[in-house]
Amino acid sequence: MIEVRNLVKKYGNHLAVDHLDFTIEAGRIYGFLGPNGAGKSTTMNIMTGYLGATEGEVLIDGHDILKEPEEAKRHIGYLPEQPPLYMDMTVREYLKFAAELKKIPRAEREDAITEVEKMVRIKDVENRLIKNLSKGYRQRVGLAQAVLGFPEIIILDEPSVGLDPKQIIEFRELIRRLAKRHTVILSSHILAEVREVCDYILIISKGKLVASDTPENLEKMLGDTDTIEIEAKAPQALTKEILKTIPGIEQASVKASGEEGVAAAVIKEKKGEDVRESIFRAFAEKNVPLLTLQTRHVSLEDVFMELTQNETLPEAFRRKRYEKQENGAAAAAGNEMPAATEKEVSEAEIKVPAAVEAEWADAEGEGDDKNAGNL
Repeated sequence: MIEVRNLVKKYGNHLAVDHLDFTIEAGRIYGFLGPNGAGKSTTMNIMTGYLGATEGEVLIDGHDILKEPEEAKRHIGYLPEQPPLYMDMTVREYLKFAAELKKIPRAEREDAITEVEKMVRIKDVENRLIKNLSKGYRQRVGLAQAVLGFPEIIILDEPSVGLDPKQIIEFRELIRRLAKRHTVILSSHILAEVREVCDYILIISKGKLVASDTPENLEKMLGDTDTIEIEAKAPQALTKEILKTIPGIEQASVKASGEEGVAAAVIKEKKGEDVRESIFRAFAEKNVPLLTLQTRHVSLEDVFMELTQNETLPEAFRRKRYEKQENGAAAAAGNEMPAATEKEVSEAEIKVPAAVEAEWADAEGEGDDKNAGNL
């Protein structure tokens, strides 16, 4: 439905979009996720014909957005981050104006406007001036403009910016309803929003596409990286000593919890181990109360941070994904990673935890008055 090929956008020496390639298929809600300044809005503006690309092309249902703009734009409804509203018009007047611009046949306009007003729930304010509406209602009016004419693709750029929590929930529900009839592309830097409504996510960082998959698969890509978090009513030094006695711990860090006399630890288990019971027993034997013990699972936020915190991490991420996919079959056959992949891993500077005994030895010299220490 949408093909983005080798898309590049430069502003002087600044590379805002760096050779993007991806495809949008019909019938899904796509999340276009990235930190502020990643190139999301620039990409959205190019995809909708508001901005020209330096290189590459965008095809909408086979039509080049720059070479065949009228044909391509018939398939798109667009809500920019700042909705293009006319404050001195009523809602109904504005939608009539938008319908005329979209060349909706005159005989069909009134019914089309009424239908979208009902869909986005603005029928009750159709005769009010837009300038007198709340931010939430203005966003709905902007969405009604995008949906008007019922294009196959709805593109929403940061649609919940400035909305209060109640309005955000209502707007997410609107997006879900839209997805029953349209393909929706939602650009956002808000992780919870994307995780809540999207069934496929593209992550962009510094103008590059660094990952694309379902939310569930993205979370699995980090592999077995769940951790155990505890809080113990004990000094940090004693907490370290107790954890040193527990087999099955690969790595741990201990620091002050913020509560006086309480140490907090984040623990990574060795593969295939479950040390929760051992932790509980070890602290009980030393008469040290455990205030909390919980498993923290990998989240979309973890994936996002891993992918966007610097330029080389995407290569490390691909290595982790490769290892997860090839684990077992390659190991059984005695296969090695391809040389190119090994080079990528080296360039990505993946830090492999040292043996736990060595880490504990390093920690021995730390004073108890330090705020944090590695086991």
